[in-house]
Amino acid sequence: MPKTVSKPMTEGNILKEIIIFSLPLILGNLFQQAYNLVDTSIVGKTLGSNALASVGVSSSVQFLVLGFCMGVAIGFAIPVATKFGSGDLHAMRQYVYIGGVLTAIIAAVLTVSTVVLCPSILHLLDTPTEIYPDAYRYLVTIFAGIPCSLLYNYLSGILRAIGDSKTPFMFLAFSATLNIFLDLFCIIVLDLGCFGAAIATIISQGVSGLLCLILILRKFEVLHLRKEDRVFDHDMAKHALNMGVPMGLQYSITAIGSMVMQTSNNSLGTLYVSAYAAGLKIKQFVMSPFDAFATATATFCSQNYGAEKTDRIKEGIKIGLGIAVGYSVIATIIMVFFGRSLSLLFLDESNTQILDAAAKYLKYIGLFYSLLGILNVSRQVIQGLGWSRRAMLSGAIEMVARIIVCAGFTGTFGFTAICCADQVAWIAADLYCVPTLISCVKHIEQSIAISHASAIE
Repeated sequence: MPKTVSKPMTEGNILKEIIIFSLPLILGNLFQQAYNLVDTSIVGKTLGSNALASVGVSSSVQFLVLGFCMGVAIGFAIPVATKFGSGDLHAMRQYVYIGGVLTAIIAAVLTVSTVVLCPSILHLLDTPTEIYPDAYRYLVTIFAGIPCSLLYNYLSGILRAIGDSKTPFMFLAFSATLNIFLDLFCIIVLDLGCFGAAIATIISQGVSGLLCLILILRKFEVLHLRKEDRVFDHDMAKHALNMGVPMGLQYSITAIGSMVMQTSNNSLGTLYVSAYAAGLKIKQFVMSPFDAFATATATFCSQNYGAEKTDRIKEGIKIGLGIAVGYSVIATIIMVFFGRSLSLLFLDESNTQILDAAAKYLKYIGLFYSLLGILNVSRQVIQGLGWSRRAMLSGAIEMVARIIVCAGFTGTFGFTAICCADQVAWIAADLYCVPTLISCVKHIEQSIAISHASAIE
C-alpha cells in the first residue's frame, strides 16, 4: 500500500485551506450527531420516554468525563501540529509517542475511577428514582468504554494535526453507521434496553480507533516511530501535559456548569428531563459545524505558528470567524422555526407538553447561536496557539455563568431559566475570549519579530 504524505497548511489560499480541511470535519461531526439522534430516537421510540430520560439524565456528566478525554487528546496534538508546521519531524514523532503513553495512563485512571463512582454521580445529579436503574446501566457501560473513546480521539487528533481530516471522517462515518445497526440489534433483537445502546456506542468507538491505528501503521510513514523517537523526554511530556490537561479541564469545567444545569432541570421532573434530552441532541447536531470550523482554524493557526507566519494566522482567524458567524444564521433558522418538528424524531405526537418544552428550549438558544460560533473559534485558536490555560479560564467563566443562572433562578422561573443559561454563559465567555485572542496574537507577533531581529544580528 502506498505511503501517504500530508501537506502543511502554511502555503496557498487561506479560505480554500480552511474550507477543504473543514468539510470532512463537518461531515464527520454530522455523522456522529446523526448517530446520536438515531440512537436517541431508537431509545425514545422503542423503549419510551422514561428510557429516553434514563439516557439523557447523565448527558452532562458524560460530557464532563468524555469531554476531558477529547480535550486532552486535542491538546496532545497541538505540539505535533506545531512541529509538523516547522518541519521538525523527529520532535513531532517524539510528541506522538509521549502523547500515546500519557493517553494510556489517563485511560486507565479515568476508567477505574468513574466506574467506581458511578452510583454517587447519579445520586449527585438528583436522578429520579423511577429511571435510576436504567440510567446506571447506561452510564457505567459508557464509563467502561473510556479507553475506546480516548483511542479514537487521540489518533484522529494526530491525523488532523498533520493536515489529514479525511481519514478520521471516513472511520467516524463507518463507526456511526455501525453504531446504528448495533443499536437496532442490541435494543430490538437482544432486548438489552438502555444497556444495549451503551454497548453499541463503545463497540463502534473502539472499531473506529482501531481502524485509525491500522491505517497509520500502513499508510502514514511520517508518523511511524523509530527507535530514537520512542524516548520519554520529561520536558516534552511536561509541555504535552501543559497543553492537554488544561484543555481537558476546560471541557470538564464547562461541563460542571452543564451538570448544575442538568441537576436543576432534573429537579423539575421527568417531563423536563425528557424535553431537555431531546432538545440537547438537536442542539448538539446543529452546533457540530461550529466545532469543525473551529478545529480547522485552530489547526491552520498551529501549523502557521510553527512556520512563524503571523500574517496567515491573523487572516485565518478572520476567515474562521466569518465562516462561523455566517453558518449561525442557518442554525438560528433551523432551531427557531423547526425545533418542535425535529423533536418528533424522539417523541410521539401525543407527548404534547414535552414537545412544547423542547421547542421552547431550542428557540431560546437558537437566537444566540452566533455567539457560540465566535466562542468556539476564538477558544480553539487560543488553545492551538499554545495558550491552553487561558482557554481553560473561559470554560470556568462559562461554568460560573451557568451555575448562577440555574442555581439562582430555576426555583423562580423554572424551565425558562434552563432555557436561558447557555446564552448567558456564551456572552460571558465571549467577553473574555475575544480580547484574549487579540492579546495572544499580538504577543506571538512580537515574539517572532524579536526572534527574527536577533537572528539577523
